Amino acid sequence: MERGLILLIATGMVFLTSGVRGTAHLSFDSSTQVNITRAGCGDTKVCVENPSGCDPAGNTSCLFTSLSGSPLTPPNGTDLSVELSGNSSGYIALGLTADPAVGISLFFFCAQNNGTFFFRTMSRNNSNSSAFTPVETIVSGIRSLLNGSLIQCEFTVPRINATNTRNSDAGTFVVLLASGATNGTMIDLPLNPTVSAPVSVPGTISNAATTPSMTTSNMTTPNMTTSGVSSFSTPHALLLPLSVLALSVLKTV
Repeated sequence: MERGLILLIATGMVFLTSGVRGTAHLSFDSSTQVNITRAGCGDTKVCVENPSGCDPAGNTSCLFTSLSGSPLTPPNGTDLSVELSGNSSGYIALGLTADPAVGISLFFFCAQNNGTFFFRTMSRNNSNSSAFTPVETIVSGIRSLLNGSLIQCEFTVPRINATNTRNSDAGTFVVLLASGATNGTMIDLPLNPTVSAPVSVPGTISNAATTPSMTTSNMTTPNMTTSGVSSFSTPHALLLPLSVLALSVLKTV
């Protein structure tokens, strides 16, 4: 099936309409209640937050995410379980990439419009921070909680992989966190994320750093140790069930 991709490149504010893509790639689950805390950080999940050390259970100014995954099987990846919490009248966003200076970032937006929750998936060309494209990345088990300006959501991204090779870096991601405004059900772009040091997300986390270092400068590049061309892969709703969408990134020594 032929798919039209709209590339949004701008120097100022960009608005992305919700009707550009369908929602068949998203599945929601209201069977359990969202309950995001620091419990398990450094043990069963990797936690990244801004400001450092804040607790999403008691501080609405805390922009927080936790990541945990099934056993990693590159290039098939891991089923990544995500918690995302933050204070915004618009959206909070999680971005995942292998290298924030080049290649592609995948972004997941938990947002609200007059107290109604909505969810978006997009990719960004890291070499142009304004270049966002809507993508139908498969996301399952989406749960949400809205309490005034507090947005919390939980979801799973199946078979996501930072590389396409069988090495230890396949489960290592740079985490991007952001919050911003919405205009109805449109996301106001571009965004200016905080950037973490690379974090590893194996199925069982034994020595995970609970608070990776963060920087507020836009697209600051942590040191990356792998070399060559790799692929940031994740399932795509419009491909065959076992296929993945490969988003190429160039990683340098």
